[in-house]
Amino acid sequence: MAETAVQPTALQTVDAMEEFAGYLDVPMHVALEVGRRILKVREILTLQPGSIVDLPKAAGENLDLYINERPVAYGEILETDGKAGIRLTGFVQQR
Repeated sequence: MAETAVQPTALQTVDAMEEFAGYLDVPMHVALEVGRRILKVREILTLQPGSIVDLPKAAGENLDLYINERPVAYGEILETDGKAGIRLTGFVQQR
């Protein structure tokens, strides 16, 4: 993601919570993306268990976090209590 990172302050977070108080329970589609790749139909038809699909990102690079298909933040994958999660390391500045 080639966006500029910004870090919201605690006061900005509180202000946002107050501003959106009427919408706090609206469900939003959240997606984490490791990377994207275009495959030809021929390549897709040969996929099977154990197949490896190379991605343009290097191992250990940040995952991108999208909310309603818009890039919002990025972070590193981690394991906590046997489950995968993401530790946010920055936010995308919307233009």
